[in-house]
Amino acid sequence: MIYQKLGKNGPVISTVGFGAWGISGRDWGKTDDENSRKAIHAALNAGVNFIDTADVYGFGHSEELIRFEAYIK
Repeated sequence: MIYQKLGKNGPVISTVGFGAWGISGRDWGKTDDENSRKAIHAALNAGVNFIDTADVYGFGHSEELIRFEAYIK
């Protein structure tokens, strides 16, 4: 994984990020939480430390999945 500092004083983040909109269960159709968890783990295991999410992605569902999966890693 390649990492780069975000801005002048920001944290060092992976240049590849994980986009969480697709796991939200909103606007993309029905999603499977187990597959979403596997995708989160694959990203984290690959060294991804930049996760794009927003409270409007499934009204917080993607954040709940990320919080739980990142915590247990």
